[in-house]
Amino acid sequence: MISSDLEFLESFYMKYGSFIPLSEKDVLEYLKKNGNPDLSKRGLDIKGEMTRYRLGLASAPIAGFMVMYNKHTLSLEDLGTLEEQNWLNDQVKESKWKLKKPFCEIHWSLVAVTMATKTISYYDSQGIVFRHTTDVSNIMKYLLSEAREKEHTAFQKGWKITIIKGIPQQKNDSDCGVFVLEYCRRLSMKQPLLFSQEDMPHIRKRIYKELCDCRLND
Repeated sequence: MISSDLEFLESFYMKYGSFIPLSEKDVLEYLKKNGNPDLSKRGLDIKGEMTRYRLGLASAPIAGFMVMYNKHTLSLEDLGTLEEQNWLNDQVKESKWKLKKPFCEIHWSLVAVTMATKTISYYDSQGIVFRHTTDVSNIMKYLLSEAREKEHTAFQKGWKITIIKGIPQQKNDSDCGVFVLEYCRRLSMKQPLLFSQEDMPHIRKRIYKELCDCRLND
């Protein structure tokens, strides 16, 4: 890579605190935008260059790197849980989504409440029905209590619980948190749940970028 290309890697590193969210696609798009359209003929070893540059900076992490949004703060250690097949921690999931409720004992699953249809929906990436029966019941009790307290008679009855089947399922023991976040993202954006275990590396990188950018990316 030429010096300007290395400057891109350095600016990426400074913006995101690490190369965890950097993909080969990011580098290709940058090079194409900056006058390097025919990369295949050059035989550019992008992955090799990324690895060499990453190793060169690995011994000098950005001290005190943090992402702050509203009342939430994410450290580089928090963001690092998005690397490869690490388990996501609570900080990453709670600053990311507040509209849907993830639940975890050992395994993360999702409960979503749709007020318009008075439906409590349960999503589990391992297909285990009612793993969190107590959590679902507590949400039901909370909703009924709020309806009574605020005298919303329409919400004091008629609630139903739905187990959502046929959704993307994980094939390992480490990606449940990522599946929950992707369920949340697509439900909130009214997009179909069309992704799979094979998409996890890309999704982890995208989540990392979204957390640092404080916005949803395409």
